[in-house]
Amino acid sequence: MGNPFICRHRQSIARLYLEDCIGGMERHLQPGSVDVVVTSPPYNIGSRYGQYDDTLPRAQYLDWLESWGQAVSQVLAEQGSVFLNIGAKPSDPWGPMEVVFRLRQYFVLQNVIHWIKSIAIDREEVGRETSMAGNLAVGHYKPINSRRFVNDCHEYIFHLTKTGRVELDRLGVGVEYQDKSNQHRWGGGVRDRRCRGNTWFVPYKTIRSRQQERPHPATFPVKIPRMCIQLHGRERTRLVLDPFLGLGHTALACRELGVDFAGFEIDPDYFAEAGRLLQSHEPGRRRRAAKNPPSLFDGPSPSS
Repeated sequence: MGNPFICRHRQSIARLYLEDCIGGMERHLQPGSVDVVVTSPPYNIGSRYGQYDDTLPRAQYLDWLESWGQAVSQVLAEQGSVFLNIGAKPSDPWGPMEVVFRLRQYFVLQNVIHWIKSIAIDREEVGRETSMAGNLAVGHYKPINSRRFVNDCHEYIFHLTKTGRVELDRLGVGVEYQDKSNQHRWGGGVRDRRCRGNTWFVPYKTIRSRQQERPHPATFPVKIPRMCIQLHGRERTRLVLDPFLGLGHTALACRELGVDFAGFEIDPDYFAEAGRLLQSHEPGRRRRAAKNPPSLFDGPSPSS
């Protein structure tokens, strides 16, 4: 444990901590200081992390996440939001349910969002209003060879709050009306936007090398944390926390939105990669990897 790596960009500051998040939150964050938490903890399904054993006994895993939930509840603002992304194996679908059940002593489950990573749409089911010429299958998933289970093409995003009464900016991630007559019928007014609902289709980008382009075994696209922050309300968000930093995609979303960020990571390699991505990221432009990115461990961190 040492000084955080600090990255400044215009109106926002990101602080990355190379340490365990439970103790780190207590040491570095003030009670009630966090407006939004967007994170994806280990799923305990045997993923190959560098510094973490993802095969804990179920009871031990749930106890650990319960301790994590208690720590998060201490730093979360009264009107804050936690967006907890978690998935499961087709052969063990209870995991996410058991996690959120253990967290209910600290949070209310206000919304359940389904992150759709791959979808197949039959042309005959969508009606005449669409321009689809044929059947459509888009997105990526991890295929399985099984006679008992279907391919798992979605994950959960549990929206947790302290009261269950946190107001959201539903149109912050809204979509336009397909049938424009519904714009006035359902109170859309002059703004052609409606609530997106609780199914978010966000596919992974196609990559050539997983090791080079996605070295973390369980990261989410930057669009996921960006949408979560926008749903909570960008104007009401001062500080965002990701206790399981990984490659820093929540930090990248915060940079794009101009929001302060704090993140924790125990793996030095993931931590270093997150810092490099954050340093090289240019909001609004396609990110280009630096040929010789600076090391996060070459010298002391910038002071705050």
